[in-house]
Amino acid sequence: MNTKLLRKTVLGVAGLAFAGGVVGGPVGTVLDNPAHAAPTTPVAAVQAEKPDAGKLIPNGVQGDQSRIPLDAEQTANVKAIIEATKKAGMDERAAVVAIATSLQESKLENLGHLGDRNDHDSQGLFQQRPSSGWGTVEQITDPEYSTTAFLKGLKQVDGWKDMPLTQAAQTVQVSAYPDHYAQWEKQAADLVAEHWNS
Repeated sequence: MNTKLLRKTVLGVAGLAFAGGVVGGPVGTVLDNPAHAAPTTPVAAVQAEKPDAGKLIPNGVQGDQSRIPLDAEQTANVKAIIEATKKAGMDERAAVVAIATSLQESKLENLGHLGDRNDHDSQGLFQQRPSSGWGTVEQITDPEYSTTAFLKGLKQVDGWKDMPLTQAAQTVQVSAYPDHYAQWEKQAADLVAEHWNS
């Protein structure tokens, strides 16, 4: 009986040693051999946290919200607005106001002159008018320029950060439909959350 137990123990130890060699051997060999070593790339950086929803929508949304699907061009315009906002030294809330404004004015499309459908000479992402001093047609149809111009106007609005979005946007835009900006706040906040750190 002791012989059987001793034989099982010896075979068990040998089995463990063999298994350890199979599992440990090739791994050790690969790591010791630089030609077969896995590339030593740094671990991917942890994705930056998304901006806090309370910062993006500090007053909550007002009224029913609208949402549209975006194509590649519209998404590129979102990113351009965010980059211009950062360059202007403004925060995520400013980007939300700018994107919501552009969603209302142009559905984030960099519109040229629309002929008979045009509102006077309004053009670009924010439907800014050369005749109202926003810049030349070439300038206001440049996403960075038009965003910077909008943000310059926003900076001049006392207390804009504490205002409902639609009031802040309307103070800059002076639209015939001042309450229409509110419907885009949730989608604008979602877009800023998605692209601010991308």
